[in-house]
Amino acid sequence: MFNPGFYEDPMGGMYPGIMGRAPGPSQRFDEYYRCYPVAMLPGPERENVNHGGKVIMPPSALDKLTRLHITYPMLFELINRAKDTISHAGVLEFIAEEGKIYLPYWMLQTLALEPGDLLQIKSTDLPPGQFIKLQAQSTSFLDISDPKAVLENAFRNFACLTRGDVFTFAYNDSVYEMAVLETKPDIALNGAIGVLETDLEVDFATPVGYEEPKRVSGTSTPSSIRGAGGVPAGGMLHNQGTMAQAINYASIAPTSDSAAAGAKAVSSNFLLGGQKLNARKGSKAPTPKASTPVAGTSTNAPNPPPPARTTIRRTNGPQPLRLPPGKLFFGYEVKPLRNKAGEQEAQDESKPKFQGAGQTLRGGTKRKGASEGEEKNVAEKEAEKKESGGQKLGGGRTLRDTPR
Repeated sequence: MFNPGFYEDPMGGMYPGIMGRAPGPSQRFDEYYRCYPVAMLPGPERENVNHGGKVIMPPSALDKLTRLHITYPMLFELINRAKDTISHAGVLEFIAEEGKIYLPYWMLQTLALEPGDLLQIKSTDLPPGQFIKLQAQSTSFLDISDPKAVLENAFRNFACLTRGDVFTFAYNDSVYEMAVLETKPDIALNGAIGVLETDLEVDFATPVGYEEPKRVSGTSTPSSIRGAGGVPAGGMLHNQGTMAQAINYASIAPTSDSAAAGAKAVSSNFLLGGQKLNARKGSKAPTPKASTPVAGTSTNAPNPPPPARTTIRRTNGPQPLRLPPGKLFFGYEVKPLRNKAGEQEAQDESKPKFQGAGQTLRGGTKRKGASEGEEKNVAEKEAEKKESGGQKLGGGRTLRDTPR
């Protein structure tokens, strides 16, 4: 009812018409608007608005807020009466069309709103936040090297947060979702807090979908190199015994008989019979055909059909050495560098220097089976003969015996 003794001041106060001007109780902003996502706002795309916590309202809202003496920071309750959902937001600009309000997309999802739905907006006051607990909605958040700096930058686009909100922020061309699990102080409606000009302590819950890594005693080994008993060729890794025993080095060493035989059989490229280029005499090789081309025929031999492709699985031979991170193995055999010149000299020294029966300087042939003692006696007798002057040539006469 209109009271003639009072009149409504444009600035929002009720003043008596006769007693003078006295300010009355402040009123609360309460309006209904049609809500739309920020992507439908005319003009260029504004990503910071879409991943923030502020809305865009019409100019008439600013006029009414001014008359109601609502000052900075202007915070609002967003109420969806149809779904009974509540959230809170700040205001960024007053450039929307009359009767419309533009919200970030995540806020439409939190309030269960569709574009064009009716949304109630109420002004409110919120306490400065002291503590907030967040939960990432995917494990990709763990890839961020400095989450504290990233969130500090993201919170610049927010004025308040409400328990139960699932807001988004952009970083490195990726969009991350974050749920608000807990807030302090919990005195406002739905635990809403202001995040402007306050020191906020942030805690993180385990991201959705995160699983603790399982500890294994050894490294994973492909099934293709497992033995008959299901044990890898390198053996199971354990902490007992020497490291060579732990990795079963005897079975994977390059000098292992089974490994070398298997590797030779698998890697050999000369397993089939060959053909000679020149046939021997008497062989039944076919006579080569004349190379003179014949009209209507081709001198090129027809291409044989390609052989069927077969995949050879190397289940034998030297196996890879698989060790857990942070462990090294220095037990491989050291093979010295092969020196061809040194090997040739060693072979020459091992060969005998003199072979065969041999001959003496006197021309006598060494008798087979004669001992060294007999050869020595024969040599002494020959020396004595030379010293005695040898044999007389005949019974000649001297000059004294000749008759005068």
